[in-house]
Amino acid sequence: MPKLVVVNRAGEEKTVEADSGLSVMEAIRDNGFDELLALCGGCCSCATCHVYVDADHAGKLEPMSEDENDLLDSSDHRNEFSRLSCQIPLSDALDGLKVTIAPED
Repeated sequence: MPKLVVVNRAGEEKTVEADSGLSVMEAIRDNGFDELLALCGGCCSCATCHVYVDADHAGKLEPMSEDENDLLDSSDHRNEFSRLSCQIPLSDALDGLKVTIAPED
C-alpha cells in the first residue's frame, strides 16, 4: 500500500496510505482533505484537484495528456510541477510521493 505525503494549503503535512490503483485525488479526498474540491469526481474536466508534485517524484509520473495540459492552462497558479491529482494513479513505484494542494482559482 503506497504512502502519499499531502501538504495542505496551510503548509501542514500529513502522510496517508492508499490502495494502488486509486488516483491521488481519491486518496486525498478519502483521507479528509476538504480543500481539494475535485468537483468533476475525477473525469479530468474541471482542474479543481490541482496539486504540485514534489520535484523528486515529478520524473516518475506518466506524461500528462493534452486534456490535462489544457485544463491546467486555465489556472492562475500553474507551475512546472502542476498536475491534476485525478490523473495520477497510485502504485508501489510512487510510494512516498509528495504533493501540495494548489491554491484555489
